Amino acid sequence: MQTARSFTGLLPAPAPCKIKSLLVFCFLVSNAYCLDFSISGIELETAFTSEYNRSFRYCWDLSAIGAVKLNNLVAVKGGLDLGMTGIVFDIDTFISGELDFPFRFPLFFGFAYIYNGMPKYETNMHTLRPVLSVRGKRAGITAGPALRFTRFGFDPDRVFESMLMVSVFANFYNTEKLRIGIRAANFSEFSARNFGSYSLNLNSLVRFKQISLINEIELYQSGSSGLTSNFYGIAYKGGILFTW
Repeated sequence: MQTARSFTGLLPAPAPCKIKSLLVFCFLVSNAYCLDFSISGIELETAFTSEYNRSFRYCWDLSAIGAVKLNNLVAVKGGLDLGMTGIVFDIDTFISGELDFPFRFPLFFGFAYIYNGMPKYETNMHTLRPVLSVRGKRAGITAGPALRFTRFGFDPDRVFESMLMVSVFANFYNTEKLRIGIRAANFSEFSARNFGSYSLNLNSLVRFKQISLINEIELYQSGSSGLTSNFYGIAYKGGILFTW
């Protein structure tokens, strides 16, 4: 009869690198239950946007956005936007995550998936958007690529585009009760536009403890090369932000 000792002698010796990997995996699994995840903030925003532009005349959007922050380091956000572009109904949605690096300066990394669709025309866009942000109380900038896949009608092929996304903001006045600032960008949470399609935004946030009032006036431009563009439209956004 072959003993267990003699039988194991016939097996190849496990590689040292595999043993180390197994030990690291066991250590991570055993300590996963010790991680302390706590909710450090919750936000819920609902807003209505009314827009007039020379291409589609009157447009409107009704949006809702929710966000949860964990340990003041990681933020998870998602939103749904329903509206009319002229006489065409459209659906926009996104989900994103953001990491606050534990550095002395406010550096953030974010990644978002955006869906834009027009069911009537069977047209939809899928966008992946990794960005880096430096945001302070008075000013900040966000930049990164947008990888967009578009399908028109019943065409099975998708059109791929890569674009540079840039957003810059400055706050003239920022206290616990009131914030007033401007922002210039060629993307938003629900959309990623071409580099020449940018907007200028004048915004304010009036804070009342856990409720804040949102007011924004935005001028849109449309263009295909750099900053050479034509006037496109104007929009007003009003909403309420709940924080816990």
